[in-house]
Amino acid sequence: MDEDFTIDPEIRNLFKQISNHIRSRMKLIVALFIIGIAIGIPISHRVVDWLLEVGLVPEGVNIIILTPVEFIMLQVRVGAWLGAGLAVLALIVDGAWKSGLAKKSPRPAFSVIIAVVFAIILATAGLIYSWYLLTPMLLDYLATDAQSAGLSTEWRLSSFIGFIISLCLACVIGFQAPLITMLSLQSGAVDRATLLAYRRHIWFTTFVLGAAFSPPDPLSLFLVSLPIILLFEAALIWDNLMGGSKGVNA
Repeated sequence: MDEDFTIDPEIRNLFKQISNHIRSRMKLIVALFIIGIAIGIPISHRVVDWLLEVGLVPEGVNIIILTPVEFIMLQVRVGAWLGAGLAVLALIVDGAWKSGLAKKSPRPAFSVIIAVVFAIILATAGLIYSWYLLTPMLLDYLATDAQSAGLSTEWRLSSFIGFIISLCLACVIGFQAPLITMLSLQSGAVDRATLLAYRRHIWFTTFVLGAAFSPPDPLSLFLVSLPIILLFEAALIWDNLMGGSKGVNA
């Protein structure tokens, strides 16, 4: 029975490399996370007010607070989300720097600038996709589904705000898939053959993460996960076109 649960050595080595790299940057990640909380808590009140007034609340839905500390905890969550975003950006910058060094670029800082620009472009695309398509569609779906069953639609403030921000953050981070893939390949953190060998595992992980940020129905899961998978595949195709495949075909 033990043999059935044996982890492939290549997978173990890949996760070991990733965990070692993250641990080596843990102080920076923790510092940025704390900075995000420090910045996020003061501005969270304005963020909440804006989200309630922007017109995302479906018709017939009331937003309520159930506990005295709910709004305070929501402010902490907003700060934590911001800190997580800063930590991901720091890892992207670090990966871009290592990529420039791995390619023996005379100006590795130029690789960082390009990576940051692409990270901002991809983050904006993810935010637009989430804000204008996913968020209103899923909120209307959830409200309509409950109202059609004759249920009173009263949503907790923390759940409503958390749903919107989590979905936006998931798309912002998920849309970094092609950039993270390219930086991982160019820096030597992982080779193309390994990514191709475990493509199905990456797809499955993407659907699992997509399920965590979407309602439990096939359409929502599909809309959250499919763009990320397509962007990952696009990165592999681009790497192949740029001659990074070393003879391995997609």
